[in-house]
Amino acid sequence: MTSNKIKPDAFNCFYYLIYLTAGLLTLLCFYLPADARQTSGFFVPESFSNLADSVSPAVVNIRTEKTIKDGGRVFRQFNRNPFGQDDPFQDFFGKFFGDEQQRDHKQRSLGSGFLITKDGYIVTNNHVVEDADKIKVKLKNGNEFDAEIEGRDPKTDLALIKIKSKDPFPHLKFGDSEALQVGQWVVAIGSPFGLEQTVTAGIVSAKGRVIGSGPYDDFIQTDASINPGNSGGPLINMDGEVVGINTAIVAGGHGIGFAIPVNLAKRIIDQLKNHGEVKRGLLGITIQNIDEELAEYYGIKSGKGVLVAEVFPGTPADAAGIKPHDIILSVNGIKVETSRALSSLIASTAIGNVVKIDILRAGKKKTFKVKIGRMDDTIFSSKGTTKASDDKIGVQVIDLTPETANRYQIPETSGVMISNVIKNSKGAKAGLRRGDIIKEINRVPITTAQEYNTIIGKIKKNAPFNMLIKRIHVGFFVIKIVK
Repeated sequence: MTSNKIKPDAFNCFYYLIYLTAGLLTLLCFYLPADARQTSGFFVPESFSNLADSVSPAVVNIRTEKTIKDGGRVFRQFNRNPFGQDDPFQDFFGKFFGDEQQRDHKQRSLGSGFLITKDGYIVTNNHVVEDADKIKVKLKNGNEFDAEIEGRDPKTDLALIKIKSKDPFPHLKFGDSEALQVGQWVVAIGSPFGLEQTVTAGIVSAKGRVIGSGPYDDFIQTDASINPGNSGGPLINMDGEVVGINTAIVAGGHGIGFAIPVNLAKRIIDQLKNHGEVKRGLLGITIQNIDEELAEYYGIKSGKGVLVAEVFPGTPADAAGIKPHDIILSVNGIKVETSRALSSLIASTAIGNVVKIDILRAGKKKTFKVKIGRMDDTIFSSKGTTKASDDKIGVQVIDLTPETANRYQIPETSGVMISNVIKNSKGAKAGLRRGDIIKEINRVPITTAQEYNTIIGKIKKNAPFNMLIKRIHVGFFVIKIVK
């Protein structure tokens, strides 16, 4: 009778073959290049050395110097103890009660950046170079250069600066942040705490994070260590491509950092390079998300569409026939489910383009063709603004309502907000910025644009006056202006 049992020799050979295969795979893991192991999606990179060596020559250290006017200490971004040595209100009250004489002084800061072209264009954060009198850039090889600002965009915290040399510069390539996956390895390079060419590694922890820093929040979250001084440096994928610009940290967040997705940054950088500014599209409406109660009221599913709360007169939306209480469902066939998504979509649309907007009105679908305007060109035609030619200091203001606060993503819901500052005007030279909230003029509270206009009108030509300003994420301070 023939037996079907495997003979001992054959049994042993079978297992020897398994062990040999496992051993070969293990050896292959250690000898494969890091990027090959990353591509597999399973193996941990053995080393980041080759990656760091290849990209670090294009990563730069940025040193800036700026002149801080009266009460400059309130401009510190990091207030460690609101009642300790870094208390901004100590300076604030000191100016009112004469506790100390304020002086202009030089403030120096550090940041990072990276070269994107061989002729010296460098990407960094706006907050690294904003209002800087001098900008010094140092490369890995020790060479130093003076840099000039080519353009800034405070709303996304991006800036483009440039250095010059007869020799071509090393530079990095942009990757695709949309293709970036949660759990994928990334590397951050920069100058945390002034420690140049520091390399840290981690994974992508999340995408699409909103942290309240501006109207276009869409951050990549990573556990690759990002610290003060890393701002403006690149977040690199395992192919050596830039997938993000390191921007923010969470105080006490134990290594949680955030980077601007490079796909968002590309559009901004192109405009800064070609125009020196960012031109954003505008509909001219105030919008809000649809919660469960609103969805039930309008008879739709929660999260499907964005509610139009207000339409500003004279804006593209007004001209096209869009009305308050309309629900915007899609733009050019792209569905919109949040106010942030709609704002980003319209802002990135070329000015002058005509888009098809599908809306729901009283339960019926309608389609409108809207010619996209330019942000800040038509917004000031709404009520509550004053003209720069009227106030004599080059400032435009707008009544701050809950609707406009929502539009500009700021916590204040009442008062007067500076909506524009004319370049080289008295207001600009004094340090006023768009988004500043005017609380008082010469200790007189200001609550409406009309009150602002009346008080400014009563001030005599060449007479000095004080403005109490609240700047979001900074605090209160006083700016002295001569009319």
